[in-house]
Amino acid sequence: MRTSTSDSDSDSNKNQYPSLLLHPLVTTTDIHHSNSIPTKRTGTTWTAGAHIITGVIGSGVLSLPWSIAQLGWILGPLCILFFAVITVASAFLTADCYRFPDPESGPLRNTSYVKAVTLILGKKQAWLCGLLVQISYYGSAVAYTITSALCFSAIQRSNCYHYNGHAAPCENDDKTYMLIFGILQIFVSQIPNFHSMEWLSSVAAVMSFSYASIGLGLGASKAIGDGVIKGSITGVMDSPGSQKLWLVSQAVGDIAFAYPFSVLVLAIQDTLKSPPPENRTMKRASVISIALTTFYYLGCGGFGYAAFGDQTPGNILTGFGFYEPYWLIDFANACIVLHLVGGYQVYSQPLFAAAENWMGEHFPDNSFVTKTYILKLPLLPDLKISLQRVCFRTAYVASGTAIAVIFPFFNEVLGILGALSFWPLAIYFPVEMCLRRKGIEAWTTEWLVLRGFSFGCFVIALFAFVGSVEGVIAALFGPVK
Repeated sequence: MRTSTSDSDSDSNKNQYPSLLLHPLVTTTDIHHSNSIPTKRTGTTWTAGAHIITGVIGSGVLSLPWSIAQLGWILGPLCILFFAVITVASAFLTADCYRFPDPESGPLRNTSYVKAVTLILGKKQAWLCGLLVQISYYGSAVAYTITSALCFSAIQRSNCYHYNGHAAPCENDDKTYMLIFGILQIFVSQIPNFHSMEWLSSVAAVMSFSYASIGLGLGASKAIGDGVIKGSITGVMDSPGSQKLWLVSQAVGDIAFAYPFSVLVLAIQDTLKSPPPENRTMKRASVISIALTTFYYLGCGGFGYAAFGDQTPGNILTGFGFYEPYWLIDFANACIVLHLVGGYQVYSQPLFAAAENWMGEHFPDNSFVTKTYILKLPLLPDLKISLQRVCFRTAYVASGTAIAVIFPFFNEVLGILGALSFWPLAIYFPVEMCLRRKGIEAWTTEWLVLRGFSFGCFVIALFAFVGSVEGVIAALFGPVK
């Protein structure tokens, strides 16, 4: 049975956990109990699953055939399964941190990842966590902008190749498409919050299944049509020894980027209705979503590699391993763009909420920050506009678009983002919160297992990060000798 709380209880909790008030991304209203938060939570297993799929299946799935090509037929699928298991374990650890101190009936709700770290681990670790979380959100927005441009460009080239032949000079400037996507996101970013975008996540989830199914089907049809399964156990071997090592590390980083969604777990969990306890619903949604995601990942990655072998492109639907049927390629890339519109918001809305809550807390009397204007439109619901929201979110989208234009390197950027966010956000903080929350003593069996798990994942993340950074340097200045 849940215990009800009063305002005086909230005050006592603020005194009990003063570190909450010292973090720039946590406001005093954030630490109030659930019954003092006006937003009605109506989410279910299926809406949570839609958010997860929208956040997980994204640009990363398109690089999986290339990743398997670098790792080979044994290590490639095993690496995908490894990250699937890691992601589920991470989601379980994080989901139990939503309510504190009890994971099912605790009176305090951690409605964001940073707040959970602040409350459980303290302000010092929360500062680092907050920085990494915002980099992760922002980096995902940059990656989605790059991917959208590749998809727009692929649609144009697909039509050009169909009408002018596969040898026609059909290159175009991806930067223009990045600007178009950025302008679109300026408008979509005015969606007030996570609770208002269930419809967008549902559409994006359908789109993600659509293009993943098309990629899987095209790869399967080509492999079956050719009558041969290309590729090898060791993967691509025509690169020099050191270069092969860098490519393998980039592939690991790409797979890491394609999976973990730990930074989104608590934001999604905060949309769920209760009862049943939110952590149970979140765990169930995580298992279902990651199982479906892994099926598509193995299918897309495996059939893509089987179809092209060592010539597998870095992006299976924009690298033009497939030319026909051109209309299906166009449709798949259009689905990717629509999915990326929603995926961009899944990763950006938590950052918007954190920044805007902070501004509202520190400038409560500033009309630019707090005042809302009502715009009445014919035949449409009234539109609420905040100048602070318009300006901040426009600047956010514009800056992310600018970085994407400067560093338009698909596989390398995905590898860096995956490696940078994988260990600290998907492994380190969830493990540390579990150890602290459950009071696990040092050198016990459970302590050794969790510490070993964390250290092993750290080594993998470091390997992927170094290789992906080398990839960006090579793309800018030439291969590292």
